[in-house]
Amino acid sequence: MKTLDKLTTRSGNQCELCAATENLSIYDVPPTASNLSDREILACETCLNQIEKKEELNANHWQCLSTSMWNENLPVQVVSWRMLNRFRNESWAADLLHMMYLDDETLDWAKQTGDHEGDGSIDLHKDCNGNILIGGDTVTLIKDLDVKGSTLNAKIGTAVRNIRLVHDNTEQIEGKIDGQQIVILTKYVKKQS
Repeated sequence: MKTLDKLTTRSGNQCELCAATENLSIYDVPPTASNLSDREILACETCLNQIEKKEELNANHWQCLSTSMWNENLPVQVVSWRMLNRFRNESWAADLLHMMYLDDETLDWAKQTGDHEGDGSIDLHKDCNGNILIGGDTVTLIKDLDVKGSTLNAKIGTAVRNIRLVHDNTEQIEGKIDGQQIVILTKYVKKQS
């Protein structure tokens, strides 16, 4: 039986976290646990984007964890535990974490991504207006920029297509202007619709 068919049957064709029925896809729960062959869950687009830190967390959406944390499938329990830890500073999540039980092996798997450390906030690349930027977006410069080490002067209103996000710095993106690859501060760009 194919993985998607198995997950669809297991979940009743709904997200195993929030029970949504639209835009479902397979999420392979990282990292690979050596003794588990079944580590996938069926999740909706909203859950996936927030799990993978591509979107800001929405506490109202994750109230569903009060149900999914009791799921009999270990990958669902692991993701539920990780997401509860991202919200652990909120009383509802702290209460659920105190009730939740994972055996030692499953808890070790859940801790491997580090979601139980830190304050649970995520940093996203955002333009001058606070819009979230993703790789491949087109942005417009909101200020004339002198490019260091070059005679290039990028003018206000210049469109930069197919941007790339700088992985380790959410205040920077990369893009080409006049055929030259440059690093641009996100506070000087506006996302095009």
